[in-house]
Amino acid sequence: MTIAFETQRLSVVEIVDGVALSERSDLLERVPAMLTPAVVEHLPPYFHGVNSRGAADIWLERMLRESRLLQVKSKTHEIMGFLFIYVENEHHAHIGYLLAQAYWGKGLATELLQGFIGAAANTESWLTLVGGVDQANTASTKLLEKLGFTAQKQDGNSPVFYEYRLSRAIPEQVSQKGAVP
Repeated sequence: MTIAFETQRLSVVEIVDGVALSERSDLLERVPAMLTPAVVEHLPPYFHGVNSRGAADIWLERMLRESRLLQVKSKTHEIMGFLFIYVENEHHAHIGYLLAQAYWGKGLATELLQGFIGAAANTESWLTLVGGVDQANTASTKLLEKLGFTAQKQDGNSPVFYEYRLSRAIPEQVSQKGAVP
């Protein structure tokens, strides 16, 4: 099932492989402007150096192949960032996110992750979400901790993995006569 949700200021929709040509063109235009050195500083190497349409195409193909990729848009449909979901198995998903630098410091990352947690709890079978954060990325560390993610034991210096246990509504038990108590 495709993930899509809205928050007060954001519209988040999963990008599917067969993305329309016009939408793909918009993405390829916007990606190099978003993946600036400041934005990708604490991200894996394949996020770095995406500074042309051709490099953006290679990056987009990789993201679509390796993860479920969601685009984050403003209510006026401007592409602001991405949310990445690497599904480990039916119960565990690793997540990552980025917002263009112009959108930092406005509470949008908090809004994005809160909306995603709610959507994932309602539509997916995952029990836990895992986010890896470079130790130098204090903003993301604080955000995950604020949202209830807990740091897991680590052996090396970086990254630190944070885990969030999704809450599930427990269906009311049906009595033997079929009536709900």
